[in-house]
Amino acid sequence: MRVFGIDCGTEYTGWGVVEVDDSGKRQRLVPIAAGAIKLHKKHKTPERLQQVYVELTGLITAYEPEVVAIEDVFFAANAKSALKLGHVRGVAMLAAASCGLQVAEYAPLSIKSAVVGYGLAAKEQVQFMVARLLDLEKAPEPADAADALAIAICHIHTAQTLLLQGGR
Repeated sequence: MRVFGIDCGTEYTGWGVVEVDDSGKRQRLVPIAAGAIKLHKKHKTPERLQQVYVELTGLITAYEPEVVAIEDVFFAANAKSALKLGHVRGVAMLAAASCGLQVAEYAPLSIKSAVVGYGLAAKEQVQFMVARLLDLEKAPEPADAADALAIAICHIHTAQTLLLQGGR
């Protein structure tokens, strides 16, 4: 299974690709690639959204994942920020759908629980565990890329659990 994780943001949108390797005695997670799309602050919202769409579509096409996983909507104190983030999420879902892929959405607590084992873990703990789970020497940078890898790992763990439970 190859999963493309997306951490939507209004300044940086992180992305990461993780694959499951079944060839050894035990399964292992393999990091394929990760990075972040830096959005230009001077550009207006439509141009920024177009940039996210074009770059994500290109990356999804290049890495050929089986599914895309993104963070679910969270409620923020600032409605304007939440709305802007919602725009980016919508474009990320559109990019996945345009590539013929399903989108899995995960709450922040679920992502942290899947990666760290604690839903209220700090950002640094998530980054540390992403590096450990993917056998990396250090946490991926920028932090948005590490978060995107965490989202992909969450999907892999969730899919494996559902498979073991008989698809329930």
